[in-house]
Amino acid sequence: MSEIETTNVPHQPSIDNKPRLSLKQIMNMSVGFFGIQFGFALQNANVSRIFETLGAEIDKIGFLWIAAPITGLLVQPVIGYLSDRTWHPRWGRRRPFFFIGALFSAIALFLMPQSSVLWMAATLLWVLDASINISMEPFRAFVGDKLPSSQRTAGFAAQTFFIGLGAVIASLLPYIFTNYFDISNTAAPGVISDSVKYSFYIGAVVFLVSVLWTVFTTKEFPPENIETWEQEKLKTKGLLNGLKEITTGIFKMPKTMMQLAVVQFFTWIAFFAMWIYTTSAVALNAFGTTDKDSKIFQDAGDWVGVMFMVYNGVSAIAAFLLPMLAKRIGRKYTHLVCLVIGGIGLVSMLFIKTPNMLLLPMVGVGMAWASTLTLPYAILSGALPANKMGFYMGVFNFFIVIPQILAAAILGFFVKNFFDGESIYALVIGGVSMIIGGLMNFMVTDKTDEKITH
Repeated sequence: MSEIETTNVPHQPSIDNKPRLSLKQIMNMSVGFFGIQFGFALQNANVSRIFETLGAEIDKIGFLWIAAPITGLLVQPVIGYLSDRTWHPRWGRRRPFFFIGALFSAIALFLMPQSSVLWMAATLLWVLDASINISMEPFRAFVGDKLPSSQRTAGFAAQTFFIGLGAVIASLLPYIFTNYFDISNTAAPGVISDSVKYSFYIGAVVFLVSVLWTVFTTKEFPPENIETWEQEKLKTKGLLNGLKEITTGIFKMPKTMMQLAVVQFFTWIAFFAMWIYTTSAVALNAFGTTDKDSKIFQDAGDWVGVMFMVYNGVSAIAAFLLPMLAKRIGRKYTHLVCLVIGGIGLVSMLFIKTPNMLLLPMVGVGMAWASTLTLPYAILSGALPANKMGFYMGVFNFFIVIPQILAAAILGFFVKNFFDGESIYALVIGGVSMIIGGLMNFMVTDKTDEKITH
């Protein structure tokens, strides 16, 4: 992907001279995230359910989920590094990775609900998450590549809108199939239900088509100085040189990035706890069952899909409100408020025994989710060198996946040994962690906010 063609090709403008894009252009470059989050939402709402159906014990689910953060830890900085050094006159810089990741994600989504044994589902989770990361990581750098600084919050907000929209539909699919199309949400012991299977099949198609929309409707600028870029790429050619530069770059992170890393650490413990344990928590706390083969448990799993639909729906709406609030009080304080509200929502689930009332805390979680997908990246993009945007966006993912690995390693132990198997307390721990993450925003330096206030 290194073919160079300079004739009649506009070069990448500097950050302050990039042309402002129309709303249609911003939306086209963000549509791919609809499919990416469609796949993520199916994974987040149903994989624990699949694992338990195939015989996983509650305290072991976290270890099975560890595939997701580890693949992110390994894949994202490498993909970011490679995409920074890729240019093709037709495919561009980031779009080859969009397409490759989407193709393998679609295959994994199709195969996942056909799993007949636990190890097969766990292996496919590794493949699915690695593939999603290949598509997703360059999308963050894509905004930095294409938009001037004044439009970046709007660009990340557009991504958040499509993330929310995709997740709303994907989260509801099993519930819709069961309640409106009479497709069963139960099956023989150890067999994944048809409602989950059909949801994943649709997800495979949606993922691929959405990403292809962005690939074929969006163009990319070549590097600002293509000759200099080619010379720099040659200096780092080779696996060892690449690994050396990645390692060196990790220890040279900008100050703002380190500050945001602390916020991200506490935030993502909360979200990962929610994705792993909400199904079993709601099944026991609101539906009164731990029998994973019962229809009541499957109904609880469907209701978790509805709950996740609510928080993702709220995030899609909040994506348009966040830029307005950020203009008034600043981006870091907007993020602080949203995380604290989301954390309170997670803690409150301990006291709610009625399924319908569980939708209320999801409103707060949705605000936190929208903010997490928008504001840290908007703040960070203004603090990164343009020629390493993809790489540092990948490294930033460390502070998403490291807390997830920690949560996967310890939450199951605490649930089993300190809370008598009641996984609702994992959500309480997550809520407290999210509140702490919100308060950590006090120490973040946002250069754009400083320019506005001064």
